[in-house]
Amino acid sequence: MATVIDSFIAPPCQAEIDILYQDDALVVINKPSGLLSLSGKNPENWDSVHHRLTKVFAGCTLVHRLDFGTSGLLIIARNKEINAALCQQFSQRTIEKTYHALLRGHLQQDDGIIDAQIAKDVDHFPLMRIDTATGKPAQSHFQVERRTEYRLANGHLLPVTQVKLSPLTGRTHQLRIHCQYLGYPILGCDLYGGRDTSDIAPFPRLMLHASAVRFQHPLSGKVMMLKSPLPF
Repeated sequence: MATVIDSFIAPPCQAEIDILYQDDALVVINKPSGLLSLSGKNPENWDSVHHRLTKVFAGCTLVHRLDFGTSGLLIIARNKEINAALCQQFSQRTIEKTYHALLRGHLQQDDGIIDAQIAKDVDHFPLMRIDTATGKPAQSHFQVERRTEYRLANGHLLPVTQVKLSPLTGRTHQLRIHCQYLGYPILGCDLYGGRDTSDIAPFPRLMLHASAVRFQHPLSGKVMMLKSPLPF
């Protein structure tokens, strides 16, 4: 099989990283949309959350990641021991993450569970795909918060649904592909059906935000709950 090369070059991100919480063990930040979580293999993709934070917190590591276009909360470990402890919480699914998104169309159901297995799409890197035969189990809970309409530049009204999303598993692109599978893709999503020429002006970014995270502090045992207001 031929080696797949990612030709994506991230445009410069001028937005700053907001530090919402820090102590000797960990840091919780608010990642801006348009910033990589980790530096890419292409030397032009050096700017990232990790690249910036290692200049401030030597030896820090990301416990999890957010997609390039996704904004919101990220947990950063300040040493390997804390990273291992937090990763264990992720593997045991005791860390609770909440996202908010704007979906194309008016979702009729008020809430529910999207249960659809996800696998790599080996023919279309970096896409994932729904695959009931070889995919890994993936579940996402959704809850509608409001239904509204956005007026586009051509005067047409675009129906939009704001939802709260809770991934019960942690697959790559899970929320984006699950919303597409549901029939209501996330607006501004260039990979899973959420962008066309009429959306570019009002939705210049992926309309997905990591808005809350709940976990147990690995040293004190205290339950930590942090929130980030929606930027859209």
